[in-house]
Amino acid sequence: MKEVATKEVTVADLKAIEALKEVPDEQLQWFIDESEHRIFEEGEYFGRLNDPIVYTHIILRGRVEFYRNQNNERLSVADVGGGTITGLLPFSRAKNLFANAVCIEETEVISLPKEKMRDLIQLNYELTQVFVHVMASRIREFTEREQQSEKMMALGKLSAGLAHELNNPAAAIVRGSASLEKHLQCLPDAFKQLISIRLDTADIESVNTKIHNALDNKERPVLSMMERADKEDEISDWLDAQDGIKNVYDMAENFVEFGLSIDDLEEIKTYIPEGKLSPLLIWINNSFTTERMVSEIGLASKRISELVNSVKTFTHMDGGGDKVFADIRTGIKNTMIMLNHKIKKANVNVIEDYDESLPPVKAMIGELNQVWTNLIDNATDALEGIENPELIIKTRRDREFVCVSVIDNGPGIPDDNKKRIFDPFFTTKKIGQGTGLGLDVVTRIVKQHKGTITVDSVPGRTEFVVCFPING
Repeated sequence: MKEVATKEVTVADLKAIEALKEVPDEQLQWFIDESEHRIFEEGEYFGRLNDPIVYTHIILRGRVEFYRNQNNERLSVADVGGGTITGLLPFSRAKNLFANAVCIEETEVISLPKEKMRDLIQLNYELTQVFVHVMASRIREFTEREQQSEKMMALGKLSAGLAHELNNPAAAIVRGSASLEKHLQCLPDAFKQLISIRLDTADIESVNTKIHNALDNKERPVLSMMERADKEDEISDWLDAQDGIKNVYDMAENFVEFGLSIDDLEEIKTYIPEGKLSPLLIWINNSFTTERMVSEIGLASKRISELVNSVKTFTHMDGGGDKVFADIRTGIKNTMIMLNHKIKKANVNVIEDYDESLPPVKAMIGELNQVWTNLIDNATDALEGIENPELIIKTRRDREFVCVSVIDNGPGIPDDNKKRIFDPFFTTKKIGQGTGLGLDVVTRIVKQHKGTITVDSVPGRTEFVVCFPING
């Protein structure tokens, strides 16, 4: 950094900056006289993350990049050049730098020390007014940018979880369709063997009825693994005792799955000429296999459809920004689906305790889903490394209000942090894991709904309670 004589900067230099052109000359001269005039070289740090803010800076020329490290990557937050006013501003509560600041070309600044701030406010009304206006604009722009960053981070988490959730049914469909295609190629040979039996019409009808009854039976008893294994062994032994039957274990598994017993097989055997049982059992087994494959593909497709519908409902794609009456449980359940992968990965036991008597509530559903996402996501993060992690989601009615509680058995929130937990940009997460706007977004949305949010936390139990009017 180069030291430069202060006299090199003139009132005209500052007047050339749009924000300062209406400020009286004597106030600008005061700022010049009381400030330090410095030149930073390219690559030199203007300041680093969490450094105390001790100057009000006016950048005369050059460029400064503000950046943070997020997930081991450099994330640019802002890029400012000549004419920018930054650093400590009147009435600002900021105490530390929110990012690293590096000069990406030679940069010239004049900087007013923090000790002169009181004199600035008392002696220079118009200049102070400009700085306050700059601060308000900076807060608005920075908040909008950080809120967008928060949304993108939340979207990243949701999309990663959703990708995992979609991957299983999608893979099942691909696997099932390939197996079905291969299976169907074997049917012509099985059909040729079947028609060689030459059954009469009555026997065909009896066998056909037996197969249809097995396929149509949707209320088959649910067997334990032990019970299923015993039944499969019994049928395998019976099939082994018949002449010329192959793929015994595959048949036994399918016959047990569709509730076909040894008595049923004995009855079917009475309709078939001696030595001709194998082609018919192969045909029945093929029918059951086809049904299972189609059913698995159908279930996987339904799961994908449910996930897509949950995304649609979660984002409230069909609605505008107006409040509508809706079942609040739907939004919470869809949020749980969006975060399901993360919750399962953390082995969290989820308890959902919903008041079934709650009427539809008037709210902006898409906005409220952001509330549930932030609270549930934060609770899941808090449970990392906890033995027997548990998350409780509870709804209840309190007169004309609906209250939603998100409770976890994590380590709790320290008393010092409780006072700041809802402040913008405050976060206890590691660098790159959060912007500190999650609970600020929650607070803003709750206020939009004329509601309240409170937190009660001790080690082993943290409860966030959101309450808002049922009729909006």
